[in-house]
Amino acid sequence: MVKAYVDFQKKLQQWDGFGVNYVETAQTPDYTVDPQDYGGFSLLTDEDRKNILNLIFSEEGLKPCIIKMFLDPFHQPTIPPQEYSKSLDDVDLSLYEHTETTRWMRYFAKEGLKITRQRNADLDIITTLYGPPAWMTKQKILRGRDLDPSHRINCAKYMVSWARYLRDIENLPVKYISLHNEGEDYHRWPYDGSGSNLGTGHDYNMYWPAEQVVDFIKLVRDILNKQGMNDMGVAPGETTNWYRFSDWGYAYAIADDRDAVDKLGIITSHGFFNPNYGNFYGDHRSLGNDIIREKKPSLHSWVTSTSWSKMDAKFVNEIRDNIYCAKTNAIIPWACIQRPVKWLGGDPNPGTAFKVYEDGTYSVEPGYYFYKQVCRAGQQGMAVAAVSATDSTIGLIGFSANNTDNPNALVVINISEEQKAIDIGINGNHNNIFFAYRTSCEEKYQYIGSINVEDNILKYCAPPQSVTTFYEGEDCK
Repeated sequence: MVKAYVDFQKKLQQWDGFGVNYVETAQTPDYTVDPQDYGGFSLLTDEDRKNILNLIFSEEGLKPCIIKMFLDPFHQPTIPPQEYSKSLDDVDLSLYEHTETTRWMRYFAKEGLKITRQRNADLDIITTLYGPPAWMTKQKILRGRDLDPSHRINCAKYMVSWARYLRDIENLPVKYISLHNEGEDYHRWPYDGSGSNLGTGHDYNMYWPAEQVVDFIKLVRDILNKQGMNDMGVAPGETTNWYRFSDWGYAYAIADDRDAVDKLGIITSHGFFNPNYGNFYGDHRSLGNDIIREKKPSLHSWVTSTSWSKMDAKFVNEIRDNIYCAKTNAIIPWACIQRPVKWLGGDPNPGTAFKVYEDGTYSVEPGYYFYKQVCRAGQQGMAVAAVSATDSTIGLIGFSANNTDNPNALVVINISEEQKAIDIGINGNHNNIFFAYRTSCEEKYQYIGSINVEDNILKYCAPPQSVTTFYEGEDCK
């Protein structure tokens, strides 16, 4: 018998919610020749697009709280006047083309926001620089490795202009600007920086050494303030995993600069996991968060991309690790809608919620149902609750209602090949009835009935490779 425990009164950190990411322009070297739409909405009928949007954002859907939106390299084809390039005071939207390469990503965000607000909820948006225009790099090529220092201000304005456009023109609630996408990984270029490696399976990137990240946290914050965008925060970019954020020097560099710490709005990283020691090793350590929070304890931390793994119980267990081991406040998996043929060489993270095919059809993937087990349970404003289990194949995620209108929720993960009998001790609940929903190899977020808590114990047999979500006193279909 496995002994497990959740204490809804013991709150470890505030929870900002789960998120989704529509990826549109990610790899194409020439948008006019190859107008890439990796999310695939351009192939679908209006009815199918709306069906997917409802499966994600509606009351019966995933109910995400966050959207991530990329900024690709094609928004400013020409170099602006020298005076503009040197001034922090002016961000002129007429110098940018923010619509051509972002049609379906903007549609996804605007329609998703509309559906979300219809159920009296809201979204937060984080934008991430995928890569700057070629002329901003030393190499003067698309996906050039190094930023040209003479375009330092132009690069910062590029990010601010996109966020301002989304907020002021599209009326989207942008909350954070993130500086880079896996910009720590200099191994993606020749060591002399002579080529782009574009066309070898990589998406857009630029190399972001730690000192450049520190500089841009302060620079982007200053430009935002001059634009009256004081409520929009700056994120330090997104290393590939939490190990690299700390052990490759990024967290220490930020923490050692008091001005950067003061101007940092949130901590971000990708949360990809690789247990094999070597150059691609990655884990869910909290060291980077701990280093910076020692200087600024109020900072929240978001995972802004992570693998869907094999779209099974272990995928949800990786989410659990990102929450409890890295001490994060939100998680956004990698692209939730994928058009497989549009990723050169095949997406290295092919798991997802939906796939779109070249004949204009789509499928709902197992990842959708496994993600639904946690995404609906952990809503904005809730808190992560303390949990434990005496079997390492059993993982728990607890979400405390934390004075929101959401019910206390408990997610039970069984990654083993065997059924597991579990006695779950529960503290901090107000009702002794929990409604349960389960995803497994045979079930797709299936309602399995209500379970009574007796003598503060919830008795449950978890099927092999299953994820079960218990909602206190509320039938949350």
